[in-house]
Amino acid sequence: MARMHSRKRGKHGSKKPAKKTAPSWVLYDAKKTELLIAKLAKDGKSASQTGILLRDAYGIPNVRALCGKPVSAILREKKLQQA
Repeated sequence: MARMHSRKRGKHGSKKPAKKTAPSWVLYDAKKTELLIAKLAKDGKSASQTGILLRDAYGIPNVRALCGKPVSAILREKKLQQA
C-alpha cells in the first residue's frame, strides 16, 4: 500500500539475512539435503517448489548457505532439471 502523503511504497519488507552460512540449528547436512532435493525432483517438484518445501517442512532456511550452491545447480548436476 502506498504512503498517504508521498505516494511512494517505501522499503519495508522481509529481507534475507546478510550472513551466508548455515545456522547451527539445522538438522540436515549438505549430503542429506542433496538427497532430499533429488527425491523431491523425482516426485515432480520444480526448483522453487523444492526450496519452499525444504523451508517449510524440513526446516532448511537456505540451501545455498548449506550446500554452497542453489537448488537449480544441484538439479543440473544430477540431471533432474525439468524443461
